[in-house]
Amino acid sequence: MLKPLTLAVALALLAPAAAFAQDAAPAAHKTAPAAPAWVARSNEYTQMLIAAQAPFQPEQVSFFGVPGFDDQVFDYRADYARRFRDATAKAKAAIQAKAASERDPNVKQDIAILLQAADDAIEASETNERLTRPWLDAGQTVFQGIQALLSDQTPAERRAQAVVRLQRYAGLAPGSTPLATLARERYDERKQPGLVQPTQIEVQQSLDNLPTYLKGIRELFAKYKLDGEAGAALDALDKQLTDYAAWSKATVLPTSRTTYQLPDELYALQLKGFGIDIAPRTLIERAQLEFMETRNAMQQLAPLVAKEKGLKSTDYIGVIRELKQPQFRNDQIEPHYRNVVMPELDRLIAQHAVVSLPQRPMQMRLSSEAESAAQPAPNFRPAPLVGNTGQQGTFILPVGNPNAGADGGYDDFNFPGVAWTLTAHEGRPGHELQFTAMVERGVSLARTLYAFNSVNVEGWALYAEAEMVPYEPLEGQLFALQFRLLRAARAMLDPMINLGLTDRDTAFTVLTDEVGLSKAMARQEVDRYSVRSPGQAGSYFYGYSRIMQLRAETELALGDQFDRKAFNDFLLDQGMLPPDLLAKAVRDEFVSARKGSGKAAKK
Repeated sequence: MLKPLTLAVALALLAPAAAFAQDAAPAAHKTAPAAPAWVARSNEYTQMLIAAQAPFQPEQVSFFGVPGFDDQVFDYRADYARRFRDATAKAKAAIQAKAASERDPNVKQDIAILLQAADDAIEASETNERLTRPWLDAGQTVFQGIQALLSDQTPAERRAQAVVRLQRYAGLAPGSTPLATLARERYDERKQPGLVQPTQIEVQQSLDNLPTYLKGIRELFAKYKLDGEAGAALDALDKQLTDYAAWSKATVLPTSRTTYQLPDELYALQLKGFGIDIAPRTLIERAQLEFMETRNAMQQLAPLVAKEKGLKSTDYIGVIRELKQPQFRNDQIEPHYRNVVMPELDRLIAQHAVVSLPQRPMQMRLSSEAESAAQPAPNFRPAPLVGNTGQQGTFILPVGNPNAGADGGYDDFNFPGVAWTLTAHEGRPGHELQFTAMVERGVSLARTLYAFNSVNVEGWALYAEAEMVPYEPLEGQLFALQFRLLRAARAMLDPMINLGLTDRDTAFTVLTDEVGLSKAMARQEVDRYSVRSPGQAGSYFYGYSRIMQLRAETELALGDQFDRKAFNDFLLDQGMLPPDLLAKAVRDEFVSARKGSGKAAKK
């Protein structure tokens, strides 16, 4: 079910909850090469759409580096959805009028991205308002909104604005109303029969996680010595959110839904929003084939791994379970990733000419308890994409799933074999490299912010995993295949649940018995498909398949003139172009240029 507002774009291997914060100390700023002149022209158009939409999502634009919104919170007053649509439509008309005489093909392509983004935003807002009853996890919303500002990489003068933002959430700033009050009003005013209700699971998890969020908010203000200034707002917020939770338990929980099939129109909109442009049943069929072929490959590899490691099992599930033991202690996880896996992957990328690397180490850390509650899976938190002065994104690794309950803890990320593919996905050459490239290579804002969807982000990261598999240890290769199997399982199970073709229990069994996940991991996966973000989970497999198709087409077109490193660098240079536009750029620019240079060389 679509949420009333999205406060951030998530970059998660495993779960799509919003991801905020810039972590670790700023790296020494390296002046990026000057962007092409057309980028500045394109950005003028993009700023028109940002200006229209920013009041409705200031936490998001502030997180990505747009100045002027650090002290603001999203507009959730009455009729917010119509006002958002009107502002977006007005900006679209202004862009069209200004663009009438535009001739540069790159700028025209970016304008097309902006106009499509405006249409999609209007459609999503209208459909969501018409079909769903909006209920907000207010505790998670406030925690993530505050965490967006309170981080080591945020300058002190910007961090100070978190106090004002908190006061606005609590209704203590002039002209503001408590978020908890607004959330109740938006829910109460939508009483039409037939609206899609929030799920019982998401409401219950919100109630269970509220103490963790409240503690996490106070810890952030204390860490940056702002708790004194924020004291009155923190106290007010504690009471407001506690009362809101009691109201949710008494009013929302009894009428929340326990079925997970979405109306076809709503699920189709979900898929479109994440970038999946094929019918869900087609996605299921393609994923089923991938699932079976990947499972066969795992079974072929498992006996080789067992022989090398001296394991008792030879079937892939048994080998996976043996390789998960012994588990790292929490204090061993980060040193292993940082000191063993990350530098070795950098060396392998350079040795095998996979893609160009930045000349600095990547950032990685474990998540806090509150972060794990909001985002119970590995994820990448990008640095500001606008006005970046050397901040870096960070690979965040949780050590558990607070929502797992009786299913116990994770055993999926804290052992040596899995670290290779997980780092390749979240770090290099995956998300970290993709977002670093956008900052350092001067990609236009349209391609950075408005072409962004799960297919083009997660597709690159899964493709990056595949690029590194041949160079990893045998056990690393097995876990790379396990996570590719997971992506195929997602792409068939998510639509099957949402189309009513299977149920959560069946999906849970597939994930534990066929994919080899822990019960805690399988639980958050099933919650993801049916509660947290229906439709998103198929974007990994679909985005990966589109890039692999394009790679095959390009290799056939160029023959011995194909250069993998040049191809991968070109993909990164394009920013977040959707698959169709990316394919056009490769055909028109990359293939054409290399064919031309090949002819010149032969002469």
